[in-house]
Amino acid sequence: MDFWGHLKTISHHRWLVCKGCFRVGLYRQGLTHDLSKFSPTEFWQGVRYYQGYRSPNAAEREDKGYSEAWMHHKGRNRHHYEYWTDLSPVTKCYAPVPMPRKYLVEMVMDRRAACMTYEGKKYTPASPYNYFAKSRERLLMHPETERQLSYLLEMLRDQGEDAAFRYIRSSVLKGTPFPWEAEQGAIT
Repeated sequence: MDFWGHLKTISHHRWLVCKGCFRVGLYRQGLTHDLSKFSPTEFWQGVRYYQGYRSPNAAEREDKGYSEAWMHHKGRNRHHYEYWTDLSPVTKCYAPVPMPRKYLVEMVMDRRAACMTYEGKKYTPASPYNYFAKSRERLLMHPETERQLSYLLEMLRDQGEDAAFRYIRSSVLKGTPFPWEAEQGAIT
């Protein structure tokens, strides 16, 4: 159990997301990012399972077979793709739906900040993409969300923060079609 370590980690993470969101013009989202981490359900599990080098949710999941803190968190924070599922009127099963762009952008900032927090000095602009590429989560996302997220993380990796943030601010958040969407529009 590490009260101060967990508090420092989540506060540092929130600060990094806030700074990233501010750079692209998402002020409200920057200020309100991950406030549910301070709720008793999430905070005390985080203290109990704190390790400092990875999310306490992973340790809770290993211990209990599920993470109560994560289930609470993903249901209250729209920057997680898991939030964006609904009952399909066609299949009558839960299925992913596309994420609105402002939450997609917040997810990019969240992933960047998580890698910066847990990797420390080993962080590079490639870290968020590398983490995403080796995870299986892309199989659970709506294909549109997966493609957009992959594109933005690749841009961060290949062109750096300044270029990626400039593109996010001037194109993504303005509703400009992604390159493949523009190509599809020209074809039809």
